[in-house]
Amino acid sequence: MNKRFFSDSHTHSKHSFDGNDPVMMLCEQAIKLGLYSISITDHCECNEYFFNNVRKSIEASVMASGKARASYGSKMKVYTGIELGQPTQNKLAADDVLSLCDYDFVIGSLHNLKNEQDFYFLEYNNDNVNDLLERYFTQLYELAVDNRFDTLAHMTYPLRYIVGNVTKEIKYDTYKEMIDEVLKVLVRNKKALEINTSGLRQRIGMTLPGENIVSRFRELGGKYITIGSDAHRWGDVGSGLEEGYRLAQRCGFSYVTVFEKRQPVLLPID
Repeated sequence: MNKRFFSDSHTHSKHSFDGNDPVMMLCEQAIKLGLYSISITDHCECNEYFFNNVRKSIEASVMASGKARASYGSKMKVYTGIELGQPTQNKLAADDVLSLCDYDFVIGSLHNLKNEQDFYFLEYNNDNVNDLLERYFTQLYELAVDNRFDTLAHMTYPLRYIVGNVTKEIKYDTYKEMIDEVLKVLVRNKKALEINTSGLRQRIGMTLPGENIVSRFRELGGKYITIGSDAHRWGDVGSGLEEGYRLAQRCGFSYVTVFEKRQPVLLPID
């Protein structure tokens, strides 16, 4: 596999509430790995935007990625991005943060159900999992229709925390119709689907989403795939990229996508 165009399109710096390291450290690690590009996509949780200094953090992230681009631009592409969490839960916040600058790349994500905590904090049992997942895919569909992003992140995000915490098996077929509706919106709107490799270094042990959903996206006409480590510290930058690229290739994709000025750029896998 040709690694010349390997790109990490989902990373977090200290400007995310759960990030650890400066943007410069993330970029230095990416250069050591020989990556073609890195996208700095710090968290903007829209449901918390107006009371947790989120705007200030994003402004700092944008400034830091600009400085990194000036410092490292001759060695690697550095894209200014954002992870737009729960944009449908506060559309005024989404509008405001998207107006701050001309981003290269916007990730759309859903970390919590409306009026609920992040899935990380919830308690799971065999009786509540089905209800939570049905609500998740319903609200994910609403996010997809809202259409403010370039790629949809970690589509099966709750499974990070459900797997290993309940004995009930989570069957893809149970939610296939709901998942298909989300994927069809992405295809219709010419949006990308993310292969998030964070699960490969977590208890779930697989990408988010898994190969079955990525393959289905391709079957439905999906053209754009982004791949990201979801690193929250410098040491995880680039983690799992090779596995993610191989998965994309198995699912029929010849190209992985990065975004520059919100426009897709196709990079060959081979």
